[in-house]
Parts: sequence; C-alpha cells; structure tokens
Amino acid sequence: MEQLSRQFDQDCKHFDQVLGVGRNYDLISRDLCIGGRKARMWVLDGYGDDSVLERMNAFWLSLQPQQVQDITDMQTFIDRFVTFSEVNTSSDPEDIVTSVLMGKTLLLVENIPEAALIDAKQYPARGVEEPADGKVLRGSHDGFVETLLHNTALIRRRIRDPHLTMESHKVGGRSKTDIVLCYLDDRVDKKLLDEVRQKVTHLDVNSVSMSHESVAEAMMSRQWFNPFPKVRYTERPDVATASVMEGNLLLLVDNSPAVMLLPTTFFDFMQEANDFYFPPLIGSYLRMVRMLVFFLSLIITPLWYLLASYPGTIPPWLEFLRVKEESGVPLLLQLLIVEFLVDLLKLASLNTPDSLSNSFSMLGALILGDFAVQARWLVPEVLVYMAFVSIATFAQPSFELGYAFKLQRMLLLIFIAVLEWWGFVIGLILSILLLATTKPIAGKGYLYPFIPFNPSALRRLLTRVPISRDNT
Repeated sequence: MEQLSRQFDQDCKHFDQVLGVGRNYDLISRDLCIGGRKARMWVLDGYGDDSVLERMNAFWLSLQPQQVQDITDMQTFIDRFVTFSEVNTSSDPEDIVTSVLMGKTLLLVENIPEAALIDAKQYPARGVEEPADGKVLRGSHDGFVETLLHNTALIRRRIRDPHLTMESHKVGGRSKTDIVLCYLDDRVDKKLLDEVRQKVTHLDVNSVSMSHESVAEAMMSRQWFNPFPKVRYTERPDVATASVMEGNLLLLVDNSPAVMLLPTTFFDFMQEANDFYFPPLIGSYLRMVRMLVFFLSLIITPLWYLLASYPGTIPPWLEFLRVKEESGVPLLLQLLIVEFLVDLLKLASLNTPDSLSNSFSMLGALILGDFAVQARWLVPEVLVYMAFVSIATFAQPSFELGYAFKLQRMLLLIFIAVLEWWGFVIGLILSILLLATTKPIAGKGYLYPFIPFNPSALRRLLTRVPISRDNT
C-alpha cells in the first residue's frame, strides 16, 4: 500500500492491522463523529498528552455538519479545527505508521484522502540533574537526559542565535531512531559537516539499540585492534555549547544522554569542564597535572618492573625502588593479577547497592591489600604503584582512554618480561604508532593540532587560555 486508498473503512482496517489494534495493549484506537462524518484516531498510550487530546476531542465532537460539509482536504480541516501547533498531513502509510510509533496522534476523517499527524506527545523523562561523571565545583549543575527534545532545548537556552541549526535524521531500518546534528552554520567547517552528514545518511544498521555507541561504531572505520577512543562524549550542556561555539559539531541520539563531540582528537581528552570554572593560571595548572599524571600511569609500573627485575641497574639514589620482601608469585604475574583485580572491583561495584558500597570498598581493600601481603601473594610495592595507577586513571574524564592506556601498560609489561630494555623501547614505539594511526570519525586527524602542526590550536589545548571574544 503506497498511498491511502481514499476508502475510509479500508484505510482504518489497514492501520488497525499494521499498528496491532487489539494485539498491543498500549495502542489506543477511538472512533469519533466529526460534523456527521466518521473519523478514527490512533495514539500510543503513554505518549499522548491526555489533556491536549481531550480538549481537541471535545471541540471536534461539538462540530455541526454544515461546518465541515465543504472540506475536501486535510490541510483545510487542520487550518480550521486543529488548535495544536505541531501538526502535519501525510498520505504515505509507511510514514504515517512510523509517526504513530514515534508518539504522534493519527486522525483519519471520512471523505478526506489524507491523514493528520498531531504531535501532541509527552515523552517519559527524568530530571536534568548533573551527570555523575562530569561534576564541577562551580558552574551549572544540569545535564542531558534521554529525551532528545529536552537536550536540544538545553542547548537553545545557552545559544540564542538564529545560526544555530538542529538538523534531523532518522537511522535504523527497524528502530527509526532520531539523530540531530547541531552546529552554527556560519562557524562550522563545511567540509567537516558534509563528511559527517554523509556518514549519518549512509548508516546501514537495522537498530540503534545501544544509542550513541551503535551510531559511533557504525560511523567509524574498522580498527578493532585499536583501543583508543575515536569520539568524545559529554553529558554536560555547557561543554556541548562551548564545542558548538568553537565551530564543532554535536551529534545527539534519541534515548541517550551522551552527546558526541566532533571532530575528536587525542588532545581533546586532556580538557575538563573544571578547567574553565577556575582562573586561567589555576586551570592551566590542573590541566598540566592531569596530563603528567596520565602519562605516568602508562610508564610507571613498566619502568618500576624493569628496574626491580634487574637490581644491578638501579643507581644508589634509586635504591628505594628495590623489592625488599620475598614473594612466591613472580613480579610480572603480581602486576597483571592486580590489574585484573582492579577491574573486577570496578565491575562488582556496578552491581553493588548504594547502601552496601562503603562496606564493599572496605572489604575489598582489606582482602586485596593487607591479607594479600601477609599471605605473601603480593609485595607491598606492587600495591603502592597499582594504587597510584588506579587513582591516575580517574584524573581524566574519559573511561575509554583510561582502558586504552591500561591495555598499553599491560602490553609494555609483557614486552619487558621478554626483551628487557629493548622490550620497553619497542613497546613505547608501538604505542606511539598505534596512536598515530588511529582514524577518528571525522576531522583533520587524531593527533591534530600536533600532526598537522598548528601551534596556536595546540597551545589552547595544552593550556587554559583566558576567555576572550573568539575563545569559549
């Protein structure tokens, strides 16, 4: 069925069958009499705004035959008798069914060959509280939610500019998920916009079941062996707004509070919202500390393992690095075991009720710390260095980048165990090559503005530049 049949009863039967009237308990169908004409309405229970629909129904049922006798098209009916603002017409059955499943109300009227789609929906949504992984000491404490319309409103509230564009797309052969590209049309890089738009419009997926992650993996090149994140996410409207003002793109996916910031480079992960809520000097200091600590998290345990494994290479001023206690477990195996145990604790904490989380943390620390040392499973130095690494991982906002560094760190340990100093050098070279060959979803390159080199852009990323007219 490519178009409505112009036979009211036949069209009603078709939509009853396709939408599952009688089969789906949440699909509401209602027969009406509007000015002596038969009419039928379909709406998903839970989406429809009851107060709006009740007022419209009361008005339609009060119409007299002489008021509607000269109406032959749906647009005229809408202009006269539909008071709700968001309404459109359609004669494409597939588009009509998709619109109903999105939450719109479908209205068919006898002797009118088109359908009215009334967007009187009200999505279930939680409050716009501050996201758990992006808290700031100062600044706004709101956050994106799973409702796309609320997220775009949070951005509109901060950028009241007619150049702000919200470009809508639908992806997923079955899910028909809404995606919005957000940008300032007078500041965005047109080449970047065309590249991202092409990837979005050519997404070949049946369902966007995992929201932003499904979209990101469908858009990025196939590099399963590369752990570095190709896209940066945020749940903070102020961070997203600053990115738009700098000429970047936002990609918002319905049902997800995470917004994709495009393009993404490696150095973007060194920034955090707190940097910009403090004066420039303090913000620059915090950023430098974050970068230094994160770099140390990559090399500190491999370098200590290398020196501790070969005590003869330790100079007198580094004597404190020597392992002073014996253990029945090889040093490499101890480090790898603690790496796995830290991840085990993270996974277990996700399933621990909030009321038991403190008890769980104390129990884990006692068992894996003091008892493990007393049982000579671990030496104290391993716990000290791994505790530093675990804390350092949380010093930057991207969990994906933290796990990328974790895998590189474990690879370095294995290379050192096999090739000693040469293994350390080869492992670092391989990590740099892997970083350099990472292909982002869009943009000038993963290591931009270092490759290709742009000194002013690199300075803005490495230090907190004072806010000016052109710098957000």
